[in-house]
Amino acid sequence: MTTFISEVFLTSLMKDFEEKLKKAGLTGAESKVYLGLLKYGSLNGSALAKRIEMDRTLTYQVLNNLIKKGLVNYIIKEHKRTFEASHPSHLLNPIKEQEAFVQDLIPELGSLTQEKDLQQEIAVYEGRGGLRALMREIIQYKSFSSFGATGRAYDFLYEMPRITREVTRKGNWARIIFHPKYSQHKLAGVKGIDCRYLSLEGETTTTIFGDCVSIHIVREKPFVVLIKNKEIARNYQSVFETLWEIAKQKPL
Repeated sequence: MTTFISEVFLTSLMKDFEEKLKKAGLTGAESKVYLGLLKYGSLNGSALAKRIEMDRTLTYQVLNNLIKKGLVNYIIKEHKRTFEASHPSHLLNPIKEQEAFVQDLIPELGSLTQEKDLQQEIAVYEGRGGLRALMREIIQYKSFSSFGATGRAYDFLYEMPRITREVTRKGNWARIIFHPKYSQHKLAGVKGIDCRYLSLEGETTTTIFGDCVSIHIVREKPFVVLIKNKEIARNYQSVFETLWEIAKQKPL
């Protein structure tokens, strides 16, 4: 009875793995062959086909596909190929190849925008992806200034603690003006961030970095306006310096 239950559980587990491997980019047959090699170890094609109950010719076709993908390797024993599953980390090979391709493609596509007026630009972003786009812009600069901060962007993106540690490690620094009611937020205690407090009404945060100004609000759906204009950034920085002078170093 115990053996029967174990077999049922193992069969269910293998089916679950097959579905997950299909989501990772393998076909159903490729998933079955790869899992078979992981389960049974080194086998020749005929023995594997019998173990996984798959047509022998199809098994060899699938094995060749998996070899091309770097997911199966083989050695020759007694004039026969003996196949073995590569480490599961090799499932990342297509993703890494695609990432490398896109990294090379980005500057090529960027060259198409050369006729664009780079002196000024306004962009509107929405949602979690838009907030991430803003953070990627900000961390490219050595310093930034913010007022009206709430800390909600930090809470909204799960990767913000990691990004904050990376920015701190690089020696970047920031000055942030919080409303006193957010004085206990963990962002206010991060090394490299100089905080002051001022009772500014509203829930929007304004950030100045380089020649850019961003205005964002984070609720159920974040909304971001990014302005790239040297004169506007300089004016907003002047506003920030005025607010910084009257802001309190400790919340009241």
